[in-house]
Amino acid sequence: MSKQFTAKDVQEHNTPDKGLYIIIDNGVYEMGGFVDEHPGGAKILKRVGGKDASKQFWKYHNESVLKKYQERLKIGELKESAKL
Repeated sequence: MSKQFTAKDVQEHNTPDKGLYIIIDNGVYEMGGFVDEHPGGAKILKRVGGKDASKQFWKYHNESVLKKYQERLKIGELKESAKL
């Protein structure tokens, strides 16, 4: 799981069809298969697809949520610390 992604890689995966990638604290998560399961609805995930969703994530979730889904959804790390 130590794959490295650039911000451009993440930006290119901005819809469920392309693989919905988001960034949370420099971790890259693939959310395409989780869109329909998300308790807050698919619309929210689609809105942050291809972007850094850290601010939005921490506004509504705590660390236990990240730990619960991290093993299933995390696919790597952001190579550079550039924000989208």
